[in-house]
Amino acid sequence: MKSSNLDNNIVVKSEKVVKEYRMGSNIVRALNGIDLEITRGEYISLMGPSGSGKSTLFNMIGALDQPTGGEVFIDGQNTSTLSKSQIAWLRCHKIGYIFQSYNLLHVMTALENVTLPMIFAGLSAKERKQKGERLLSEVGLEDRIDHRPDELSGGQRQRVAIARALANDPSIILADEPTANLDMVIGREIIDLVKTLNIEKEVTVISATHDLKMLDVSDRIVDIRDGIIERIRNRDEIEVQVGEVGGGH
Repeated sequence: MKSSNLDNNIVVKSEKVVKEYRMGSNIVRALNGIDLEITRGEYISLMGPSGSGKSTLFNMIGALDQPTGGEVFIDGQNTSTLSKSQIAWLRCHKIGYIFQSYNLLHVMTALENVTLPMIFAGLSAKERKQKGERLLSEVGLEDRIDHRPDELSGGQRQRVAIARALANDPSIILADEPTANLDMVIGREIIDLVKTLNIEKEVTVISATHDLKMLDVSDRIVDIRDGIIERIRNRDEIEVQVGEVGGGH
């Protein structure tokens, strides 16, 4: 699959993206002309209230849904022009997913969960084992590789999910409310881990979140309301606001 001539530094680009849903006799517009560029290695947080369109945009970026109008490019690929098999290839090789409910298979060990995407990518059993053990070590679970999810804490399950997201060396990690089911301390650990991997592996992280702890690790915050981008804040603006919040208590 060849990339188009988009700037190689841009890993995700949406152009005038519209998404409409039919509800009975009504048409509901969830996204209303979204223009957004995300560069390689950025840590981006999508924030907004329920019903803002944040989750819909997240699904577009993850090739989990297609826009009604406009175009979404992932690593230079226009998702609207791809076949189902090409979309599946893109999701397997270019994108890693982290979900708030972990989405681990409970009959499998941590190692088996992490290596499952590698099967679809065609790695040998030996390669899968070596890579899976290395990834679990990177997320601090080298002593839990043979444990099943019900033998792990919530924070440990999310670490397994993060290792699984990295299984096929993706360009993008999509994290959907990754700290929603975790307490504040463990949530902070998970955020710091994802940020460390973002820096060390130069992988782009795009998180849909309500968690204000994401503010100080994000390069930019994209605020979405009523299907449009209300504003985009960069790190300098975020740091000022975090400082103001910290100084006010």
